[in-house]
Amino acid sequence: MNKITNIVAGLLGLVFLVFGLNFFLHFLPMPTPPEGSLAIPFFQATAGSGFLAFVKVFEIVGAFLVAFPQTRSWGVLILMPIILNILAFNLFIVGGLAVFQPSVVLVTVLGAYLIWADWSKYQGLLSNSEPKEAYAS
Repeated sequence: MNKITNIVAGLLGLVFLVFGLNFFLHFLPMPTPPEGSLAIPFFQATAGSGFLAFVKVFEIVGAFLVAFPQTRSWGVLILMPIILNILAFNLFIVGGLAVFQPSVVLVTVLGAYLIWADWSKYQGLLSNSEPKEAYAS
């Protein structure tokens, strides 16, 4: 199972590293949204404001962190909100069946697998109780 987790983390890290760097270095062509699409004003607003560059920096940082087992949990914590935003963008702005595009499904499944594989590391985030060590004097 550890080998599978490492492969999944490597793939997720590679996807976010490539597309994060592509924003700054422009080595892959970016598809243009169809005319009249809600994606056009969305990208104009986010790219022009610097918001998209901010997100892309976190994609790159998360990609590096998720690639190494010692920092994988931090990488997943950085990348999961980005993955959720990718899902929301494709669901609400692109619309239709865009959530089922292979790239969207790929990053969602890879991210979900990494959470499942290290679930014990994330359980404390969902707990309402304080750790007992915090009250020890």
